[in-house]
Amino acid sequence: MGNALRNKEVTGKGDHTVKSPPAVAGRGANKAIPSVGKSNSSAPTSHSASTDGHKMTVEDFEILKVLGKGGFGKVMLVKKKNDPSNSVYAMKSLKKELLLKRTNKDKEIAHIETERLVLQNVNSQFVVHLFFAFQTPHKLYMVMDYMAGGELFHWLKLQKKFKESRCRLYIAELSLGLDALHQKNIIHRDLKTENILLDACGHIRIADFGLAKGGITGYCEEGGTKTMCGTYEYMAPEIVDNKTYGKAVDWWALGTLLFEFLYGLPPFYDSNVQRMYHKILHNPLIFPKSSEKNPLDVSEHAKSIMRHLLDKNPNNRLCSKNGIEELKSCKFFDCLEFNRVANLEYKPEFVPPAAKSESDVGNFDTDFTDLNPIDSLVTSHLTDTQIEATNFQGFTYEGDKM
Repeated sequence: MGNALRNKEVTGKGDHTVKSPPAVAGRGANKAIPSVGKSNSSAPTSHSASTDGHKMTVEDFEILKVLGKGGFGKVMLVKKKNDPSNSVYAMKSLKKELLLKRTNKDKEIAHIETERLVLQNVNSQFVVHLFFAFQTPHKLYMVMDYMAGGELFHWLKLQKKFKESRCRLYIAELSLGLDALHQKNIIHRDLKTENILLDACGHIRIADFGLAKGGITGYCEEGGTKTMCGTYEYMAPEIVDNKTYGKAVDWWALGTLLFEFLYGLPPFYDSNVQRMYHKILHNPLIFPKSSEKNPLDVSEHAKSIMRHLLDKNPNNRLCSKNGIEELKSCKFFDCLEFNRVANLEYKPEFVPPAAKSESDVGNFDTDFTDLNPIDSLVTSHLTDTQIEATNFQGFTYEGDKM
């Protein structure tokens, strides 16, 4: 699938875009999104979350396993000490010193602020959500629900492609997650199989908001932004063409995902990035033909929704005027009721293997889970000026009580 290629993010004009480790979480709280920013001298800042007067630190958690690792830190499976429920969670830790080494460090900090706010405030069953957030002078920590089913990327890589009936529920749930983001004027900009997680029952959650952008009020140019970012094969033509874009780019990514689910590869995939850009901009959408070696069973209704989601003109793209309401009316979804999808009333066709113990991470990549489960040591200390520059006022979140 070209993993080395897929895991790179693009840098272009505007925001500098980089990846933080994937989140592993889910559930929401219906609140307006507040502002989070770096501290100033007139505003005191807490370095850690507090519950009942206790300032939370990483020492309040037992680290069980490593779930993922990225450019700024890693995600770990943890259990809160002295918690009667014995629940496990996912903890993302980010090193501040690595933020400061980036050329556009202010943009990097803004991305992390956006991710922190999305995790706390977007109300959806299909978007990851935050329990606790705290910081030290050298690190940021976010504690989220653990999604035991792992990344959808893992299962697609293993199973090559999915049946259409299975894809239908995935796409419906993803569309509801996107709609929740878009209702808050947030675009994801990096929707891909690596950023979709499964819970223990097989329902999906959208994760990793390191490239998310707030304040996007329109679907196309009006109320949009202009930053070339994302993962190559999921990027909409208007991003590749360096044009102003809006919410419609996420609907293009959804169409790309449906194609990948059904056929095993994104529609314009090429190992050569420049050729892939050319295909995204100019090549028509072609559906692979079924054969003895590669039997396919894709309905015309599925092909129709892909054609409309993958319209190269964002103004004509499905969902570019009335959002999810346009999607709901498609024949592809005739056998689903979206209010029942929202209430998790449909049982997914695929249920990940059940965990044998609280620390069983068999649904995650062994490249990560075999790593020593410790919080990485801080090898170099920041100056007082650097600590002040990466001290996030409002980052601390006391969250849902455990």
